Amino acid sequence: MNADPSLRTVKAWPFEEAAKVEDRLKASGKGGALFETGYGPSGLPHIGTFGEVARTTWVRRAFERMTGLPARLIAFSDDMDGLRKVPDNVPNREMLAGYLGRPLTAIPDPFGTHDSFGEHNNARLQAFLDTFGFDYEFASSTDYYRSGRFDAALLRMAERHEEVRGVILPTLGPDRRATYSPFLPIHPETGIVMQVPMEEVRPAEDLLVWTDPDTGKRHGTRITGGHCKAQWKADWALRWYALGVDYEMSGKDLIDSVRLSGQICRILGGQPPAGFTYELFLDEHGGKISKSKGNGLTIDEWLRYAPPESLAQFMYGQPQRAKRLFFDVIPRAVDDYLTNLEKLKAAPEGTNPAWHIHNGSSNDPGSPIAFAMLLNLASVVNAEGPEILWGFIGRYAPGVTAESHPMLARLAGYAVAYYRDFVAPQKRHRAPSAVERGALEDLLAALRALPAESDAEAIQTLLYEVGKRHEFANLRDWFSCLYQVLLGQQEGPRFGGFVALYGIPGTIGLIESALAREATA
Repeated sequence: MNADPSLRTVKAWPFEEAAKVEDRLKASGKGGALFETGYGPSGLPHIGTFGEVARTTWVRRAFERMTGLPARLIAFSDDMDGLRKVPDNVPNREMLAGYLGRPLTAIPDPFGTHDSFGEHNNARLQAFLDTFGFDYEFASSTDYYRSGRFDAALLRMAERHEEVRGVILPTLGPDRRATYSPFLPIHPETGIVMQVPMEEVRPAEDLLVWTDPDTGKRHGTRITGGHCKAQWKADWALRWYALGVDYEMSGKDLIDSVRLSGQICRILGGQPPAGFTYELFLDEHGGKISKSKGNGLTIDEWLRYAPPESLAQFMYGQPQRAKRLFFDVIPRAVDDYLTNLEKLKAAPEGTNPAWHIHNGSSNDPGSPIAFAMLLNLASVVNAEGPEILWGFIGRYAPGVTAESHPMLARLAGYAVAYYRDFVAPQKRHRAPSAVERGALEDLLAALRALPAESDAEAIQTLLYEVGKRHEFANLRDWFSCLYQVLLGQQEGPRFGGFVALYGIPGTIGLIESALAREATA
């Protein structure tokens, strides 16, 4: 790939991050960059997993285009960690309870599909990432430790044992401080990942000496070859040092961990990677999302109602700002994506989120109809399936079909699902006020006189003219009336566009029905 240095000046956060990586490589003399994302495989991949890999991918692509240098992305699984508790959402929980403390890759798979629980979850992670077409190399902590990839770094950490301890000890309470070591030996008899103090650390002999607190038996464990692993913050630093990681982003909750791991990486003789701290998501009330509370939005739920491109759009925007992640943000994300896709086709610019989502260009024809408009249509016709929407779509956009516009076809299906689950249960038509009733009667007469082929702009102009003729405090109140009285919802997109899609005769029927309801109430 040819380098394009001009991209360094593009005002978009992936290019700003890529510039940090380029500066790092200039200082180190490396000819390529290594990007990393980390994953704890004791649970299932989630919406945050998607966000971190997608965001890192955008920085990686920006770096490649800007510099012309090669870059790799490693998805690293901490599958050698000990199982701390039995997950709620797995079978054979009683069986798993007998393996607490053992590495995930040394525990039988409760699903019975893989050689270990860790391998099962690793397969789920890879299938998850493959679904979205991410370009990555999978890395297993167990494989790296056992194969010797970390041996030299582990011995280096043993040589600097007290200095590494000195970084972590001030952050611990008195009890934990007395027992802390960056090394976690694997018990030779039970297979448990032990958290015990090291009585002796002998790097020249490749040896850790420690005592089992339950039996009082003294053990000597090799430092290398997968016989021990490093504690969390030391493990992160070990990985950065051993692999030469150039870039890794992380959430706001890991700021202190990044700082401490960076100090340890320097003690080992390495340079911590460039990084980026993203904000965490909030629920609809502004509270912190908790898996145990179930107050967040899962990736499966998002993809039930919108395409993955819309989720990417949501993840792209302002990653250093806390955002509310709940069902009501989905329609806006879809339409923001559609708008940016149209801009990308007209002018491929690196400031456009769709440029990063589609790696610079896209031939997708997108959708001539906004998702919010499809939701309104589904609401009015009480759609039970997408096929009912296509009669209106065909009249509004002649020649547009599911085959010519596959994104629109997908959106029609999503709109029906979203309407069924979220709009229909909340649908409430209110009666018009006296002022609103007069305006609706005026609009009814105006629409009857309007040519049937009038476009959305002509209809929108007519709506403004009718609203101005009546005593609304402002025109926003008039448009709120249209949505609340005619459609039974609080708001929506430009009403002129909806009338053009639904049809003038159909809209006349809506107004007549609304006035009739009031007359008989």
